[in-house]
Amino acid sequence: MKALLLVSYDGTAFSGWQRQPNARTVQEEMEEAAYRAFSRRVALTASGRTDAGVHALGQVVEGDFPEGIPPEKLRECLNVFLPPDVKVIRSCKAPEAFDVTRQAKRKTYCYNAYFAESELPLYARYAARLKRQPDIALMREAAKLLEGEHDFSAFRASGYTSKTSIRTLYSVNIEKTAIPSGTLYSVRVTGNGFLYNMVRILAGELFAVGCGKQEGITRAFETGERSALSVTMPPHGLVLESADYGIAELLP
Repeated sequence: MKALLLVSYDGTAFSGWQRQPNARTVQEEMEEAAYRAFSRRVALTASGRTDAGVHALGQVVEGDFPEGIPPEKLRECLNVFLPPDVKVIRSCKAPEAFDVTRQAKRKTYCYNAYFAESELPLYARYAARLKRQPDIALMREAAKLLEGEHDFSAFRASGYTSKTSIRTLYSVNIEKTAIPSGTLYSVRVTGNGFLYNMVRILAGELFAVGCGKQEGITRAFETGERSALSVTMPPHGLVLESADYGIAELLP
């Protein structure tokens, strides 16, 4: 029985989603939990590979599970054997000929960073700390340049390639929230796909623009040069919020 799982995890202690030798990964923890629950190996595939330290609120995972188990009960079966930092939120039967890596209509990531006079321990695990307070109006103006279909080749880590670097961003929204002694900034990006480190690079450029850097997005699109953009933000501020397949049973 092919089934889908909606999974949430704190990526702090994981070396990303994909199995690796001598490293703790989300895929390994989940496949080991499935083996303990069903006494058989279940290969799991995710909507995308999150990197070390990156979190997920709504990662979609596909697997071929034993027949006879109601798909909605897979959540309970797996959660018994999963550690506290990864849990299945929901489970359902997968549609016929479903492909979890290719059929997502859109994905949404959120990058969180905060500005405060002192480091805030309750935010430090899930948000990067900014050295300066950015101007959100400048960030929002720059964010408009990112929306639509573009060649995002400058917005990926050096040395990584893909079949195409053309991506469509449906929205890039920036919100700010007052927190004790500071402000939390959230850059939420929805698109049809993302390159390696794309959201972290994009967020780094927007925060830099908000702190007075001359906007480099236009030049990055024109030249494809990574050097036109600012730093890559650290992984712990990034959350995969959702992968939308148009399946009501998987809505968070």
